[in-house]
Amino acid sequence: MARVCQITGKRTQVGNNVSHANNRTRRKFFPNLQKKRFFVESTGEWITLKVATSAIKTINKKGLEATLVAAYKKGTLSL
Repeated sequence: MARVCQITGKRTQVGNNVSHANNRTRRKFFPNLQKKRFFVESTGEWITLKVATSAIKTINKKGLEATLVAAYKKGTLSL
């Protein structure tokens, strides 16, 4: 599976390594993804999501179910 957050949609970005001599070589910036289990209280089951750490903070703040609904509407989460 690709390195994409299932909640925010964050993906790998590309850029340059720039040396002291200003030589540029391509590099990748990876999102800080974690595989995390969450308990859905309404259904009483556990789900495993591949999420960025910023998404974990969002889930802690807004709640899991509200965040899942928003991600589904955004199109980053497929069921």
